[in-house]
Amino acid sequence: MQSLKNKVVCITGASSGIGAACASEFAKQGCALLLGARRIDRLETLAAGLSSQYGVRVHTVKLDVTNQKEVEQIFTSLPRDWQAIDILVNNAGLTRGLTNLYEGAIQDWEEIIDTNVKGLLYVTRSVLPGMVKRNSGHVINIGSIAGHQTYPKGNVYCASKFAVTGLTRGLIMDLLGTAVRVSSVDPGLVETEFSEVRFRGDKDRAAKTYAGLTPLRPEDVGEIVVFCATRPDHVNIGEVIVTPTDQASVEMVHRRA
Repeated sequence: MQSLKNKVVCITGASSGIGAACASEFAKQGCALLLGARRIDRLETLAAGLSSQYGVRVHTVKLDVTNQKEVEQIFTSLPRDWQAIDILVNNAGLTRGLTNLYEGAIQDWEEIIDTNVKGLLYVTRSVLPGMVKRNSGHVINIGSIAGHQTYPKGNVYCASKFAVTGLTRGLIMDLLGTAVRVSSVDPGLVETEFSEVRFRGDKDRAAKTYAGLTPLRPEDVGEIVVFCATRPDHVNIGEVIVTPTDQASVEMVHRRA
């Protein structure tokens, strides 16, 4: 197990869910945390708690990954101590709606693709050149089982996560010959705000997603992300698919009465 103490870890979408859990797990390893999210108030509350509990350095930035100019400006103007990012966790992502493609809202599609695909590209493009120059680093993308299997009415979201799978595999090829590693952690059902965002705040509908089964916790995913990062330098974990025991595929889940 490789020590991550004092490594600089950048996490997007860090204000809640899997992103916040990753921040907590890396804090336990003694990492310095560069946390980005749109909800800066929640981010700063998280940062204060982690700094107090684990004694780690934390720097927060208000970050909308869909805004290319903002992303570029933030990463080119980081304080000197935060410029050499050792680990990038591309976590920011969402979905909207659950409809047939021919009934879908184009605005929803744009939000999904701008966040899940273009946002990942913007941040990676800003951070990765430094890793290549230093010949050291690790990019960890948070994908989804939906990047390997499609499900009814999940069309554009699934397409966005298939793109993450393709980009992860392409990055591994692009970085061959360097010491920079690339991983994708692809979970199934995780109980976060994901479904509430999908259904635009409809908590009752969102709760039905997890009814009758035991979903993954954000911490489960965070622990796996840290596992990928702590492997020896000669080991690269390309893809990890992780599901609850109650889930066999994107469509097959076991719900108790």
